[in-house]
Amino acid sequence: MKATMATGFAMAVPSSVFGANDDIRVAVVGINGRGGAHINAYRSMKGVRLAALCDVSQKAFDRRAKDLGKIEKYVDVRKLLDNKNIDVVSIATPNHWHSLMTIWACQAGKDVYVEKPCSHNVFEGRKCVEAARKYNRIVQHGTQSRTDKKRVRRVAAARSGKYGKLLVAKGYCCKPRWSIGYKPIKSPPSSLNFNLWLGPAPEQPYHENLVPYNWHWFNDFGNGDIGNQGVHEMDLARWGIKGATLPRSIVSLGGRWVNGPGFRDQGETANQIVSVFDYGDSLLLFETRGLVGKHKDFPRIVDYEFYCEDGVIRGDKFYPRGKDKGEELVDADYHIYPGGIFGNFIDCVRSRRYQELNADILEGHYSSAVCHLGNISYVMGTQNKFEKPKDFSDNKIVGDSVMTLLENTKAIGVNPADTTLCVGPKLAFNPETEKFIDNPAADRLLTRPYRAPFIVPENV
Repeated sequence: MKATMATGFAMAVPSSVFGANDDIRVAVVGINGRGGAHINAYRSMKGVRLAALCDVSQKAFDRRAKDLGKIEKYVDVRKLLDNKNIDVVSIATPNHWHSLMTIWACQAGKDVYVEKPCSHNVFEGRKCVEAARKYNRIVQHGTQSRTDKKRVRRVAAARSGKYGKLLVAKGYCCKPRWSIGYKPIKSPPSSLNFNLWLGPAPEQPYHENLVPYNWHWFNDFGNGDIGNQGVHEMDLARWGIKGATLPRSIVSLGGRWVNGPGFRDQGETANQIVSVFDYGDSLLLFETRGLVGKHKDFPRIVDYEFYCEDGVIRGDKFYPRGKDKGEELVDADYHIYPGGIFGNFIDCVRSRRYQELNADILEGHYSSAVCHLGNISYVMGTQNKFEKPKDFSDNKIVGDSVMTLLENTKAIGVNPADTTLCVGPKLAFNPETEKFIDNPAADRLLTRPYRAPFIVPENV
C-alpha cells in the first residue's frame, strides 16, 4: 500500500502486527520541555526501544542526548519519516507543528503519540482524525488526565445523573502567566534551524521570546493558556457532559494585561479570558486567568467542577445545594485501560485496537477544537467598557466567573478607567459540519494560510 505525503514523496504503510517480544522502535520529535517526559517514559518500558531523536536545536541535543549512548539524531522530521525502522513517532514540538507531523507520520506508516493540543486550529484536528483512520494508525493524544482514576471518577459521577441534570461543567486554568517583556529582533542562533522551527507558520523574524517556551503566547505558534494547560481541564469538563462533541455556540471575553495601566508586553494571546460554550441542556464554562499567585485573593487554580441540579461536584466531594460540607462521591461506572498514557498507547500499538486508547485522537480533536473556538470569539471581539456585559448576567455561575476576571485584573493595579474589555460575538456553530453558521469571517479562522512546503493537506 502506498501513501503520498504532502511533501511529495511516497512511503510504504506497513500492516504488521507486533508480537509480544518484538521491540517497538520509537522516535521522539521535540526534545525540549515535555519531550523529556516522552524520552524517560519510553526508556523505562520493556519491549520498547528509544531509537531516534529529532529536534531543530543543537542545544537540545547537547542536553538530552548526552547520556543516551548511540542514538540516531535528526534535524528534519521528513528525513526521520524516511526511516522504515521507526515504528512510532512521539511528538512534543510547539503546537503549530503537531498536526502536520501527525498526518505525515500516519502517511508514513508510523503510529503517533501527539502532545496536546493535537492541532493549532479546528481544521487541522479533523485532518489528524481522518489520517489516523485512513491509514489505520494508532494515535494517542497527550491528555493524560484520562488515565487518572480520581479525575475520571469525578467525570463519571457527573455523567451518571445521580445528582440530577448537569447544568454547568466548569474548567479553570489559572496559572501564573505574567509579563514576558520585549525581546529585540535579531539573527537566530547558529544552533537553531529557525526555518524548520517555523514550519507551517508564516515567515517572520526571530526574537528570543519565541524559543524555547514563550511561543505559547503568540498566535502563529500557540493558543494561549486555554490551549496549553487549559486543554487538559477543558477535556475533563467536556467529558462530563454526556455525548458532548462540539458546542452549538461560543462566546468569550477577556484581554491581555500586565502590571500597571496601559502597559503591554510582546505576547499576543489573552492572559485573562472567560469562554462559554452551549451544549443544549448544559453549558461548558472555562475560566483562564494568568494574573494569579501574587495576590492572596487570586491563587493559582487548575481544576474542573460540575454544577448539577442537586449540588456541586468539586474535588473528590459532592456538595449538596445549600451545604458547605462535602460528601463522598457516589459510585459510577467508568473504565480506564491500564498503563498510564504512554503504556496504554504502546499496548494499543501492539493490539492495533484504537478503540482501547484512553485518549484517542478523536477525543483530542474535540477538546482541542473547543479551546480554539473560544479563542476565535475572543479575537473577533470589540473593545468595551471594563465591566460585566449584560449578556453574561443571565447565568449566575457565568456571571461570577466574569466578575472574578474583572476583580482579578483590578487587583494587579489595572485601573478600570484606563483599560477596556474585549468582548467577543456569540458565534452559532454546527457541530456536525464543524463550521460556523452563516459566518464566513469566523469560518476563515478555523484554518490558516500555510507556508510551502509545510502545508496541512485538505485531502490526507
